[in-house]
Amino acid sequence: MHVEDPIWNAPGAEEAADWRHTDTPGFVGRRHEIAQVRRLLAKTRLLTLTGVGGVGKTRLARRVSEILPQRYREGVRLVELATIDDEDLLAPAVAAALGIHDRTPDLVALLIEHLADKQLLLVLDNCEHLLGACARLVEQLLRGTSRLQILATSRQSLGVYGERVLPVPSLPIPRPGDRTRDIARREAVRLFTERAATFRPGFRVDAANARAVARLARRLDGIPLAIELAAVRLRTTSVEDLVNELDQRLEVPAEVGPGTLARHQTLRATMEWSFELCSPGERRLWERLSMFAGGVDVETAEAVCPGQGLDCEDVLDLMMGLVDKSILGVAEPHGAGARHRMLETIRAYGREQLPAAEAEALRERYIGHYRRLTERVRVDRVEPDQIDRMRLLKPELPNVRVALDLCFARPGDAPTGLMIASELWANWLVTGALSEGRHWLKRGLALVPGSSVARAMGLWADGLLAHYQGDAAAADARECLALARQLGDEAVLAFAVQLSGVAALSEGDAEGGLALLEEARTRHWARGDVHAVGVTLYLAALFAATMRPDRAAEYGEELVALCEKRNATLFRAYALYAVGMALWEQGDWQQTEARMREVAACWSAADDRWGLPQCLEVLAWTAGTRGRYERAARLLGAAHLLWEAVASSPARLPYQAGSHQECAERARRALGAQAFTAAFRDGTRLGLSRAVTYALEEP
Repeated sequence: MHVEDPIWNAPGAEEAADWRHTDTPGFVGRRHEIAQVRRLLAKTRLLTLTGVGGVGKTRLARRVSEILPQRYREGVRLVELATIDDEDLLAPAVAAALGIHDRTPDLVALLIEHLADKQLLLVLDNCEHLLGACARLVEQLLRGTSRLQILATSRQSLGVYGERVLPVPSLPIPRPGDRTRDIARREAVRLFTERAATFRPGFRVDAANARAVARLARRLDGIPLAIELAAVRLRTTSVEDLVNELDQRLEVPAEVGPGTLARHQTLRATMEWSFELCSPGERRLWERLSMFAGGVDVETAEAVCPGQGLDCEDVLDLMMGLVDKSILGVAEPHGAGARHRMLETIRAYGREQLPAAEAEALRERYIGHYRRLTERVRVDRVEPDQIDRMRLLKPELPNVRVALDLCFARPGDAPTGLMIASELWANWLVTGALSEGRHWLKRGLALVPGSSVARAMGLWADGLLAHYQGDAAAADARECLALARQLGDEAVLAFAVQLSGVAALSEGDAEGGLALLEEARTRHWARGDVHAVGVTLYLAALFAATMRPDRAAEYGEELVALCEKRNATLFRAYALYAVGMALWEQGDWQQTEARMREVAACWSAADDRWGLPQCLEVLAWTAGTRGRYERAARLLGAAHLLWEAVASSPARLPYQAGSHQECAERARRALGAQAFTAAFRDGTRLGLSRAVTYALEEP
C-alpha cells in the first residue's frame, strides 16, 4: 500500500546541519559513504549509521533516501525520534509515519501485519535515547516481515542480530602539503566555503586564505555542525582571525587524530565558544528555547521565555540574533505563521546551561502555557474554527509531550497533566492517535488516585477512547460515575452519565444506553454546556442508526441545526454523517448520497482519516443502489485502502458491516468475480486525494 503522506517529516535532527539553509545548493560530498550505504543495503535488512553528534548521520540518511526510493515499491518513510522521549510512543510514531492511524492496543502486531510483504525502506532517525526500545521494535519488525529494510541513525549500534554498522566519519580535511586547489576540493572546506558565502557573499578559497581555511578545517576535525557554527563568525571577522580565536578557544591539540573522543571535545568546545560569543540576552534565550522540542514561534517564545532578566519586547530581536548565529533555525512557514527550530545537539547544550534558579520558573510558565493552549484548541467544540485548531495543535504536539512529561515528573503537577491529556481526547481520536492518547491518560491515572475532578475526567476520556479501540468502557464508566457522585460535581456527573450510556450501548443495551445519553444531554443543557450536548447528540445518533433510525435522525437533525447556528463546520460534518446513516437505514439512498458527498468534502479538507473510509463506504453503497456496480467496487477498493491505514474494517462497526457485505456481494454478482476484482484493485490504487476526487464526481 502506498499512503499519500509526505515522505519526510519536518527536519529537527541533531546532525541535519544543512536544513537551515534551504536556499544553498545543499548536500556536500559524502560520495564514498553514499556508495557504502547503497552497497550495504543490497546485502542487509538493517543498517545503522553511527557517529558523534553533529557529524552528519541524519543528513546522510536523508540524502541516501532521496536517491533510493525507486528501489522500493512502497517508497521510503522517515520516523523522526528526536522529539520523542517515552519508549511507549515509539510504535505510534512509526505507525504515524506509515500513515497508520491506530485503533488497536497491539500496535506492533498491526505494524507487522501492515508491513508483512511490503518493499519499503524505514528510516529511524536518532535512536540513541530510545536504544533498547528501538532494538526490540526493529527485531520484531524484521522477524515478522519479509522485504522490509531499516536504515537507522544512532550514536551507537542497536545490537540487533544481523545488523550492519557503518560509522559516519567527519568530512575529509586538507592534508599537510595540499596546494590551494587541493585544499578547496576537500569536503570540509567545501562545506565551510558554501556556508561562509551565505554570510560573506562571494567568499571563496584562494591563495591568500587557503592555509588559514585548511587550519580551520583541521582544527574543527571536519565536523559539519562545528564548521557551520564557525562560519557564522565570518560576518564580523577574517578567516585568519577566526583561526586564531579557535586556537585560543579549543583545548584539543590541532595534531590530535579524528577519534571519537577528540571529535566530542571539538564540538563541545565549539558550542561553548559560540555560547560565549552570544550576548547575555541571547544566551538566556538560547537556554530557555531549549525547552521546545517541536520548535517555537515568536508569539509562544514571547509568552513563555520572558522574566528573570529577559523582557518580552526584546525576544524578537534576540531570536533574530540567534538565527544570525545559526543557533536557531530560520523560520519555517507553517500555516499562517512560522516556526524556528534548534538542532538537538544545540538544544541539549542549552538545557545544560539553564540555571536551576531560572529553570523552575520557566517550567511553571511552560506548563501553564500548554495547559491554556490545550484548552483553547479543543476540537470537541461546537464552534467555527475546529479545523484551524487541529492545524494549530499539530506542530505543537512535541512541546505538549514535554509539558506532559514535566507534569508527570512531579506528583503535585500530575493532575494538570491528566487534565491536558483529557482535553485532547478528540484530537487523539480525529487524528487516529488513540494509543498515544491512552498512554498519557493511563500514565496520569496511575499518578492521580483518590477523588478528584482530574481523575474523573481522565476516566471519562479514557473510556471514550477505549470504546473506539474496541475495549470495554464499563470499568471506567463505573468508577467515573461513582467519583462524580462522591464529588457532588454536576458537570462531572453529566459526563459520567454520558460515558455510562456509551458503555451500555456497547454491551447491547440499546434502550438503557439511549436513555442514559438523553439524561446526559439534559444535564449538559441545564449547565449550558453546548459543546458536551453536541458530543452526546452525535453518540446517540450514531448508535441509534441501525437500532432506532427514526430517533437517530432526530438526534442528528438536532445536532445539524445546532452546528449551523454556531457555524461549526467539522462538527456539522459528523452530524450529517449520522443523519446519512439513519436515512440509509430508512431506505432514502438519494438523500444519504447527498449528505455523504458533503461530508466527504469536509473530512478531506480536515484530513480526517478515521471518518473518510466510513464516508467512502456509504458512497459505494449508494452507487450500487443506482446500479453503478463498477463505481461501487472501485469505491469499496478506495475505502479498503483507508480502512487498512486506520487498522479497521467495516466488519468491526455494527452500523456498517451488513450494508458493506450486501454491497460487495451485489456488485460481484453483477460484474462477475474478475471484473469486480479489477475495479476493486483500481480503487486501492487511487490513493487518498484521488479517491476523494472520484467520490465527489457526479455519479
